[in-house]
Formats: sequence, structure tokens, C-alpha cells
Amino acid sequence: MPWEGFAEMNTTSIIADLDAEIARLQQARALLSSFATAATKTTALTKKRGKRRLSKEGRERIAAAQRRRWADAKKASRPTPAKAAKRAAPPAKKRRLSAAARQRIATAQKKRWAAIKAAKEAVKPAPAKKVKKKTPAGKAVAAKKATPKKAPAVKAKKAVPGKATAASTQGAMS
Repeated sequence: MPWEGFAEMNTTSIIADLDAEIARLQQARALLSSFATAATKTTALTKKRGKRRLSKEGRERIAAAQRRRWADAKKASRPTPAKAAKRAAPPAKKRRLSAAARQRIATAQKKRWAAIKAAKEAVKPAPAKKVKKKTPAGKAVAAKKATPKKAPAVKAKKAVPGKATAASTQGAMS
């Protein structure tokens, strides 16, 4: 049996060996916990680091470098002497319509207006005739006016870019 030799051993020596082992393990634990504490302190210090700020000299160096970049870009975009001469030339005269062309446009527009007006007139119903009716008492009474039906609305054409419409040329003619 495994316990046969156990009774013969000295229990005090076993307890002393166990105490020595416990002391050694506690020392190892204390050493490891000090390393862990030091590691957490360093990570805590790096995490608590505040906002980084530039010194005044650093900001001035960055600003000076940016001004140099802007100056270089401006030099690169400067026009050549030929382009500068074109810019200095007076602007070309504005093109204008001749009197005859303006007259042709006005005549054509008046024809369009007349056609629109004629189309509206063609749609209007004829006025109702007044008929005298006799009442049972024998008196003549004027009949009520018949209400004319409304003419269908003339649809406006959509504006096409580059083409003049009746409304836009009418404003120009006034």
C-alpha cells in the first residue's frame, strides 16, 4: 500500500517542507504582481496623456512652409506675356440686332398673338338670345341670361432653351 511508508515519516519535516514551498511560491507571486502593477502604471500613463500642443515656433515654421507653397502655386499659375496681352485688350463690342431684324421679329410676334387671339375667339360660344316669356298672369318677363360654357384653356408651350417664347418677347417689346 502507498501509505505504508507514510506513517514512518516525520510529520514535522513534512510541514517544514510545505512551509518552505509556500514561502517560495508567495515570493514568486509578489515578484509577478510587481511586474503586472508596473505594466498597468505605464499603460495608464500613456492613456492619460493630454492633448498635444505645438509650440509657437513650430506653428510659425508650418505657417511659413505653407506660405511658400502658396507662393509657388501662384507663380506657376501666372499667365505668360501673350496671355497677359490678351487680357489687357479692350473687350469686343457687344453684338446688337439691326432695326430691320427687330422689325421682322416684332411682325412675326404680332402674327403669333393674332393667331392665339383668333383661336380663343373661335372657342367662345355665341351669346344667348333674350326671350320674353309670358307668366301665367300674362305679364312679359325677360328670360334669364344663359350662362356661356367656359372655353377650354389654351395650353402654354414649354420653354425650350435658346428659343424665344411669346411671353419672353412680349416683355422685351414693351
